[in-house]
Amino acid sequence: MNQDKVNKLRNQVKDVRIGGKGTARRKRKSVHKTDKGDGKKLQTALKRLAVNSIQGIEEVNMIRNDGTVLHFVNPKVQASPGANTFSISGLAENKNISEIPGIFNQFGMDATSSLQKLVQDMTEAQGKAFTPSDTIDEEDDEVPDLVENFDDPSKDEA
Repeated sequence: MNQDKVNKLRNQVKDVRIGGKGTARRKRKSVHKTDKGDGKKLQTALKRLAVNSIQGIEEVNMIRNDGTVLHFVNPKVQASPGANTFSISGLAENKNISEIPGIFNQFGMDATSSLQKLVQDMTEAQGKAFTPSDTIDEEDDEVPDLVENFDDPSKDEA
């Protein structure tokens, strides 16, 4: 036999041998399957927390610190208020905050600093200078004084 062929066969045997010298060779390479039981494990853990499914939620937006949004369309939402646990599952997309129409309506009053930062980033991207006094006018928060007495016309009718 040719020495090159012998060396080539020995190298092949080394790659597929399971045990030591004298053990049978493996016929084919075993394919490891991923464990799809994670979803089942999660559902059993959620059952222990007594979660209830919440119907009628069309979208969920999770806003990150870097200005991107984790956007779910028609997600499956489960909640356990007693355990302070919420589960949101479904197809998620990473989007920029400016790509989602009407997202500013979902912000509360505590998000003003985040909105200021967003406006600052957007104006700096356009090359303009940003000053917070341009966006928020603190004088508008005050209640105006009454100019006249509104009770007088009602007394004339009686």
